[in-house]
Amino acid sequence: MAEDEGTGVEQQANGNDTSPQVGFISQYVKDLSFENPNAPAVFQWQGQPKIEADFNIGAAALSDEIHEVTLRVEVRATTDGQTSFVVDLLYAGLIGMRNVPDDQIQFFLLAEAPRILFPFARQIVAQTVQDGGFPPLMLEPIDFTALYFQRAAQEAEGNGGSGEFTTLA
Repeated sequence: MAEDEGTGVEQQANGNDTSPQVGFISQYVKDLSFENPNAPAVFQWQGQPKIEADFNIGAAALSDEIHEVTLRVEVRATTDGQTSFVVDLLYAGLIGMRNVPDDQIQFFLLAEAPRILFPFARQIVAQTVQDGGFPPLMLEPIDFTALYFQRAAQEAEGNGGSGEFTTLA
């Protein structure tokens, strides 16, 4: 408990907890689209489809303590230049944050939150592809922390070395 010795939890005189707190309030599908434009002919094609996957991360502050993080997953499968299927998923999470230092908020929203959301989005993509008549598509894991630091380095160079991110809305 907070009153135990040695917990490192700071409390104000009035008992309000001032330690950083982060938690997922909800996770949900904002948008999901599956297209199989060449059915039923696609099920007779013999070639192995070429799979292309794109990921985008967005974050928006809904209030001082509530943020929405969105993970967009777009997958396109083509065989001999023709579309086998397309999946477009926008998966999101509402995150409550309290007493988090300003310099750590963006890291959590753009690296840690997507890392937590991704396995759920991955399962939705796999199930959607399978429901479309294809073998389930298991996307490879993504190192969101490495992507965050790569983007930070790119933006630091582009901003004259300031090391700050542009605000996502």
